[in-house]
Amino acid sequence: MKRILTIQDISCFGKCSTTVALPVISAMGVETVILPTAVLSTHTMFKGFTVRDLTEDLLPICEHWKKEGFHFDAIYTGYLGSAEEIEIAKKIFDEFGGDDTLIFIDPVMADNGKLYPAFDEAYAKLNAGLCGKADIIVPNITEACFMTDTEYKEEYDEEYVKTLLGKLAALGAKTVVLTGVSLSAGNTGVYGYDTVNDKYFIYQNEHIDAAFHGTGDIFASVCVGALTRGLSLDDAFKLAADYTKDTIRVTLDNPEKPWYGVDFEATIPELVNSLSDALK
Repeated sequence: MKRILTIQDISCFGKCSTTVALPVISAMGVETVILPTAVLSTHTMFKGFTVRDLTEDLLPICEHWKKEGFHFDAIYTGYLGSAEEIEIAKKIFDEFGGDDTLIFIDPVMADNGKLYPAFDEAYAKLNAGLCGKADIIVPNITEACFMTDTEYKEEYDEEYVKTLLGKLAALGAKTVVLTGVSLSAGNTGVYGYDTVNDKYFIYQNEHIDAAFHGTGDIFASVCVGALTRGLSLDDAFKLAADYTKDTIRVTLDNPEKPWYGVDFEATIPELVNSLSDALK
């Protein structure tokens, strides 16, 4: 069985980060090892949440793993809360990476033209350095702009997207993928560039006018799970985009409409079936 290490925080309540990655990737038939950077009572959209930082525990945990001879087929990073955690992630890549280990980075730090309150531009540059060590990165447009000193635009064309992809590729990752790219009304999706094969790829599906916390984590988790199971870039990103869209739709049909996250638990059987079909 393939094995993925995911490095991000745990929100005890709220559907994001490790709380999403662990069940989703496991359901895809991949052993999921977690390295929690912090434990929060809820995710940060709630007021008055508690947080216990675990930064000082990360390297000792990895030292134990190294002694045990553990190997990972992929390492997937999500939200990293500090410059120190970024440096630790680099060390983990060096210790456990290699030609047979996929390095997948979701540089979670910004959206809608703004950095999250905990971060500044210096942090964005550190994240850019981390992305240079990756096989695949999946920033949204805002994150890509901060990492490449590019003007953020809410309205853009394909030339703008390709220019941004070129700047991302210059950071060093083998495959760069922009998420949340909309090139026509009513549609959204991904636009990527495979630097090894000098090939662009794009997938667009229906844009659902709703915003839920954690959908980016669901998308990234499905991507890395699908790639680890052997799907191509095109098929993996299509699967992730469609599953995220369908999960948002199912959540909107829920009379309770849980604002704090999407009902991915209800759609996991659909994900498993879609993955099975894609692998045939």
